[in-house]
Amino acid sequence: MLFAGLNLILLTVILLNITLGSVQIPIDEVVRILIRQTTENENWKYIILNYRLPKVLVAMFVGCGLSVSGLMMQTLFRNPMAGPYVLGISSGASLGVALLVLGGSTFGGTVAFLSGLDYSLVIVASLGGFAVMLAILVMSHRVRDTLSLLIIGLMFSSLTGALVSVLAYFAPAASLQKYLFWSLGSLGDLSWNNILFFAFVMAIALLMSVAKIKTLNVLLLGEKQAASMGVSVKKARFWILIATCLLAGSITAFVGPIAFIGLAVPHLTRLIFKTADHRMLLPAVGLVGAILMLACDTIAQLPGSELVLPINAVTSLVGAPVVIWLLVRKKKMYL
Repeated sequence: MLFAGLNLILLTVILLNITLGSVQIPIDEVVRILIRQTTENENWKYIILNYRLPKVLVAMFVGCGLSVSGLMMQTLFRNPMAGPYVLGISSGASLGVALLVLGGSTFGGTVAFLSGLDYSLVIVASLGGFAVMLAILVMSHRVRDTLSLLIIGLMFSSLTGALVSVLAYFAPAASLQKYLFWSLGSLGDLSWNNILFFAFVMAIALLMSVAKIKTLNVLLLGEKQAASMGVSVKKARFWILIATCLLAGSITAFVGPIAFIGLAVPHLTRLIFKTADHRMLLPAVGLVGAILMLACDTIAQLPGSELVLPINAVTSLVGAPVVIWLLVRKKKMYL
């Protein structure tokens, strides 16, 4: 029943997201265009098929991916405040973009060459996130416990953040503005070809996550208990990290860093379903994440106005009160 309700809410939010915006399109026309029937207004059809529908798909993938990766990180580290970016993947991607945008005048050469390529921000963000991912995976084989790995991830975030600050200090104002726009996130900059590749990567990572549902349930008991039940903790940790890095890294590379969704949605979903069973929780988290991301994007469009708010600001404005409310209501946050 809950899943049926969530699917109904998802469909409603999708239609609202496509209908509302600077140009408001009647919902009956939206339905006609989506099922490929004729429409009297070709402009509406162009807006929907080339702008709003791609953005809806990206928002759904982003919300689902961040929420699932956030759930896995909270389970793996047994820390209710862990999120998809706790390993420093987003910081690595941010450093890659900063080197291109802020350090272009300093480093020249390869950086100048990359800046002339199409999708240059996606390329350097992917490289930065991938470099941090490799470092984290190497460390995961050397450290004995997940707490140490969590601290290592936080140190990577601090280190890359410091390097970005140094680059920003010496960068010209125009470069700083470009980097700021990227850091605010954008769901509407992907072409259909980009979306297909993005969806392919996300599908692989989500399938890997689904394959680890039983392992995630066992890890709730703790690493020692999981090992006593025959689970290879290091191997499980490795594949969970791979899935999380793919989800968080690809999302950051294609749309920029998106805050709070991965942290808030798992707790909100636990509150709705009142369960810690990942067989129910993981698909539910994906649905709730997609709904919340679409709702945030609808708010960001400021229906009836030509202005558009940065999506990262809206997710923070929505996500932060949710986490605060959960802390106040529950007194203590459980996994």
